[in-house]
Formats: sequence, C-alpha cells, structure tokens
Amino acid sequence: MTVESTAARKPRRSAGSKTGTTRTTDQSAADAPAVDAQATAAKRVTAKRAPAKRAPAKKQAAKPAAKRTGTGADPDLVQLLTPEGRRVENADYDPYVSALTSEDLRGLYRDMVLTRRFDAEATALQRQGELGLWASLLGQEAAQIGSGRATRPDDYVFPTYREHGVAWCRDVDPTNLLGMFRGVNNGGWDPNSNNFHLYTIVIGSQTLHATGYAMGVVKDGADSAVIAYFGDGASSQGDVAESFTFASVYNAPVVFFCQNNQWAISEPTERQTRVPLYQRAQGYGFPGVRVDGNDVLAVLAVTKWALERARHGEGPTLVEAFTYRMGDHTTSDDASRYRHDDERAAWEAKDPIARLRAYLEASNHANEGFFAELEAESEALGRRVREVVRAMPDPDPFAMFEHTYADGHALVDEERAQFAAYQASFADVEGA
Repeated sequence: MTVESTAARKPRRSAGSKTGTTRTTDQSAADAPAVDAQATAAKRVTAKRAPAKRAPAKKQAAKPAAKRTGTGADPDLVQLLTPEGRRVENADYDPYVSALTSEDLRGLYRDMVLTRRFDAEATALQRQGELGLWASLLGQEAAQIGSGRATRPDDYVFPTYREHGVAWCRDVDPTNLLGMFRGVNNGGWDPNSNNFHLYTIVIGSQTLHATGYAMGVVKDGADSAVIAYFGDGASSQGDVAESFTFASVYNAPVVFFCQNNQWAISEPTERQTRVPLYQRAQGYGFPGVRVDGNDVLAVLAVTKWALERARHGEGPTLVEAFTYRMGDHTTSDDASRYRHDDERAAWEAKDPIARLRAYLEASNHANEGFFAELEAESEALGRRVREVVRAMPDPDPFAMFEHTYADGHALVDEERAQFAAYQASFADVEGA
C-alpha cells in the first residue's frame, strides 16, 4: 500500500508567537474551498474578562473590516497554503507559524501521512472482519494534526470518535483505538496520562464535559486550556448549544473545534444551518473563525491563537475547520448513495497531504530521501498494526450484558439466556 505519511513519539511543540486578536484574509476564489452562498462577513464579539484567578486578559484589537475579493469567495476563510501548495501571507496568523523550522514542517507532514496509513489499515482490518466498526478520518488529517499539535501537554482534549490524528498527537498508541473498535477494551488508555479523554459516541455530549472541565480549570487557577471536538451534525445538538451558553457566561477557557466535513452521515450542511457554522458564536458572545481545514498551517495557527485566548482569560472560541470527509461516515455507511463523484473529485484536488508535500518540495524543506524513508516507516506502522490487532483475543460475546445495571435486571437476565441459547444452536449444527 502506497500512502504518503510514524510510530508514536513525543509531541513536538512548536513555539507560539505573540497573542493576536484580529483576523482577515486576502485570497482568490481559486485558492479558497467552496463555501455555501449564505456565507457573509461577521463581527467578532470580544469575550468578557476572566475571573481574578486567571491571568489578566489582554486587550483585544478591533477586527478590521473583511476584505472583499468580489469573486464570491468567503472573505473570512483563513488560509496560509493554497491547494496547489503556494504560501499565502496573512499578517494576523503568520506569527503563529513563523517559528516553524524545516524539521517542524516535515514533522507535520509525517504526522498526516502516518495517521492516514493507520486509518487505511484500520479500514482494511474492519473489512476483513477484525474490527466491528471503524470511523475513518480520510481527508481530515490537516484539521486534526494542525489542531492537535497546537495544544500543550497540560491542555485537555475531549474528542468524539473520529479524532485518530489528535490521539496520535497526544501519544495514544493507535492499537489502543483499535482494541476499542474490536470490543476488547473500553477505551484502552488512561485519559489523565495523555490529557486525552476517552472517545465519545453520544453526539455532542463531550462539549458539555469540556466546558465543565474548563470551568474547573478556572477554579484551580491553572493557565491550561481545553479543546472539544465535534462535527457539523453535532452542532445541531442541544448539548452543544448548552455548552456554548455556559462557556460564554462563565468565560471558560475552552476552544470548540468543529470539523465541518460537509456531511452529517447523509445530511449535507445546508440542512443543519442557514448561516455558516462559525457565525453561531456571535449569538453567544464569543468569536468564531472559519479556517481552511485542509491547510495544516492555517489550522495550526488559528488553533494556537484560540488556545492562547483561552489561557489569557479571554474566554471561549469557536473554530470551524472547513474540510471534507473523503470516505464513508463509518464502515457501515455507503456514501455513494447520497454523494456525487464529482463532489469528491473536487475535494481530492485540495488534499491536505498533497498540498503540504508540494510546499515542502517547492521550498526545499524536504528531499526524496525523506519521502522514501517515510514510506518505509509507513509500511512498518501498517505491519505493526496488523500484527497487534490479529493477536488480540476475540471479544467475549457475553460482556455486553455486564455492567448494564449496577444490581442486575430481570430483562437483561432474560436477554442473556436467549443469547446463550442462540450461541449454543451453532454448536448443534456443527456437531450434526
């Protein structure tokens, strides 16, 4: 299998620059991802100062008027790398990536390539019957690696069930993720060891968990931040609306990171909202930013800015990473039933990995030797993942009846007996 993108390692923390608080972009329609026609420029509303225990809030500069291109492109989309890999200057966000070295840039590329390879291997293992289910991140590598690498070790992450790239950045062994989808563990890692919470299947509930945790951070007087991941579909959940309210009123140090991959299973974004998702933050009194989710540099810069706001007592931020889910919603889905091939083809031209490779090559940040070594490392990762998963025990089929109720339940006992009889019927057939 040939993919472009390593075994787990300690996160590289790129040095952040000064805290910036204004946002604007200047780009052509060819460089920007397609956005819905309802997108308009929106004023950011500055957040309240934090409680006294947190560091003093820095004074925010006024946001300059959005610069219109006259091309129909979203003027508020933050982009630092075009789909062709050309670097775009942005005075507001360039400081957050200006300190990146060639090694840092190669590291971001490596992270994306290896995450994609791991994801592809997991999909194949599910198709081979080794996993019960898998939720692919294909196409969303830049959104996850860029935001994951923006965090500090003492920040706390609340994921959904697709944040495999963020888990990689937090040093969670990929095979622990696969053990959960195989049914042999309940998560497989200690959340407090990596400050990375267990995967959350209930849509949107993790945003409330993150907000509550962030409110606790304030009471502890710490200067760490919290980041909560969710999708465009989850933005319609009441839990998300409640978390926005609490985070705003209590000025919680939390970043709400929405990966808008255009499809909530089979429902497109336009059936979820009548305004761009990032503009929803206005109604709650905190800033919202839309970033090119296939541009790892832009995601890194915007997330750094948002996390620094939180740490300096300036409250929550909503980041909408405008990206695309290249694969099915999960391996139980068939996206070809509701999406057109030409739509996927248009987004393939904006592939996050190909984009960064083009930039690395054009800027002499990487040579063919680097890409060859990475390909070999990718193959080694794939082999390790296969070997570990196939060595895992089969899940106990009766484990699903355990811990449903603290003291047991008559209906569960009845269902367990029915299932036992069903399982036993196979032995009768084999012995006949």
